Amino acid sequence: MTDDTGGLELIDRKTLAQIGLGFGVAAVVLYLLVDFVGTADVVSGLRSADLGWLALGCLSTALCLTMWGKAWQVVLRVAGIEESFTRLVVTYYAATFANYVTPLGQAGGEPFIAYVLSRDTEASYEDSLASVVTADLLNLFPFVTFAGVGFAALLYQSTLPEAVEPLAGGLVVLSVGVPIAAVAGWRFRKRIGRTVLRASAPIARRTPRVTLSGLRERLREVESAFQRIARDRRELVKALSFSYVGWVFFAAPLYAVAQAISNEIALLLVFFIVPASTLAGLVPSPGGSGAVEAALVVLVVALTALGTTEATVVALLYRVASYWFALVLGGVAAVWVILRN
Repeated sequence: MTDDTGGLELIDRKTLAQIGLGFGVAAVVLYLLVDFVGTADVVSGLRSADLGWLALGCLSTALCLTMWGKAWQVVLRVAGIEESFTRLVVTYYAATFANYVTPLGQAGGEPFIAYVLSRDTEASYEDSLASVVTADLLNLFPFVTFAGVGFAALLYQSTLPEAVEPLAGGLVVLSVGVPIAAVAGWRFRKRIGRTVLRASAPIARRTPRVTLSGLRERLREVESAFQRIARDRRELVKALSFSYVGWVFFAAPLYAVAQAISNEIALLLVFFIVPASTLAGLVPSPGGSGAVEAALVVLVVALTALGTTEATVVALLYRVASYWFALVLGGVAAVWVILRN
């Protein structure tokens, strides 16, 4: 028992160190970005921002997370798990907090979110993982739709700026590659399962904590959970509608913060810029901090009439409304989840 506790403490310390290092690197990147643009000008722009528009952006983020939490509830209900929306949305906020502070959380935090969900609800880990992955896949549909509409409008109006081409290419790869990978993963799930078992065999021989029979049962239960969810297409369409509404609220803060400094970014451009900037969230820093801001500056300068200073102010305000506010909201929810358990 002591060894187990010590192991957990070591993992906790290691995770905290990674989070601290990630935020430290992000802070350095942001400092260099602001210093390059001009600290005095950026600070002046931040001070003159309309707080009413910023508050509206924060409200939009809260509504976004709420809608995605509702989509989560629908998917869980399809899996046979009934949970009150009030309780579940708090759990979703808490899971978002954990995902946002963990380096690379944006690039595959589903297992950890499923763990939080299973600890805080009646759901098993397997059902939780299947529901989380399903909800994330549903969120890809509005991601692809909005990015595609914005991209098409951009190409129709003008040629694609050279600075935007790498992010646009990444969007195309992600939009096409992820659905193909999802379909291939489901079609060849048996073969993938056997591969996982073969890869886990050396670990199972070295520790009693992992057994091939237990892992085989886990894989079977996850597959069963996915099959239960896939049967009710009407409910999945309902969950998808909440995902679309959530994505509108996810993108809206960029429009709001541009208004906060008396500028405007066309909604069609917003629908392209926000998905494109999220690609920078795949870097190994909490929530893509530092990289997302830099990507936003590049995109806004290349695609709008805003100068570098205004674009930097917009990027920082957008992250306040969409990321830091979500961290505060999720942090409060995480404390509440811990206390109620």
